[in-house]
Amino acid sequence: MPAMSAAPLLPANASQHYQVEPSDLPLSCPMPDMVLWNSHPRVFLPIEETGSAKCPYCGAEYTLRR
Repeated sequence: MPAMSAAPLLPANASQHYQVEPSDLPLSCPMPDMVLWNSHPRVFLPIEETGSAKCPYCGAEYTLRR
């Protein structure tokens, strides 16, 4: 039997603003801990230079905590 993840997956695109940690890089929307079946295709977002990024598909905004 496969091991179950300790944390449940988050609904994709459930929020419009996410704070991410450097450990979350490279950043993609939806993020790896989100359910993918009801979401848009995964897109990688360049956040390292400016500290913020916006998904072109769903409009979710991401802020990098430094």
